[in-house]
Amino acid sequence: MSLLDSSLWDVIIASFSPEIWKDLWGPIGETLYMTAISSLIMLVFGLVIGVFFTVTNPDGLVPLKISYSVSGWIINCLRSLPQMIMIILMIPVARLIFGKAYGTNACIIAIAASCIPMYARIVESSLLEIEKGKIEAAKAMGSSNLNIIFRILLPETLPSLIRGFTVSVITVLSMTALAGMFGAGGIGDIAVRYGYQRFQHDKLFACVYILVILVQLIQGIGNLISKQILKTRNLI
Repeated sequence: MSLLDSSLWDVIIASFSPEIWKDLWGPIGETLYMTAISSLIMLVFGLVIGVFFTVTNPDGLVPLKISYSVSGWIINCLRSLPQMIMIILMIPVARLIFGKAYGTNACIIAIAASCIPMYARIVESSLLEIEKGKIEAAKAMGSSNLNIIFRILLPETLPSLIRGFTVSVITVLSMTALAGMFGAGGIGDIAVRYGYQRFQHDKLFACVYILVILVQLIQGIGNLISKQILKTRNLI
């Protein structure tokens, strides 16, 4: 069905047909799988790297100027790469791990590698919002660096970390759509292979609906959790 020989309204109506949606449940599952696993990897490595930046910066708990500068330069270089270029660069790594450079698992490596640097900087920015007085008071009471990290830095900035993670998960979701062009499957594959290459715009519209709904759900859940934490903290 082409927009050239049918009205836009006809295409929109056709995009809600059961025949269209019954073919999308599998790709939706693939998209959710890629988003969940990539987000989990991003969360773990992004937190670790972000905490490392916060601790080793010149005003941190353990200032390491050279390590901070070198690692920061590497992260900035990775962040400067467009998402499509990152996917291409990670093809050899995916082939080394999974034996192939296509499929959902292979593209998860590229998606996570592309989003980890961004989330690491978000974590660093959130942790740096902590008032210096709280850290100095903890040091004066004899708290170790680990106690300061796990009992002050992370708990105090948890709402901000959740909001940043929400934004990052949405970025991961957008990357799964892009990865569909490289054989990852999912909604992006349907949108490109059928919606664009075969001019089946009804399927393209259906894919757009799905992505919009998923983004709204992710953002809503993230906002709800963040507000609930702030509300609980204020009650205490």
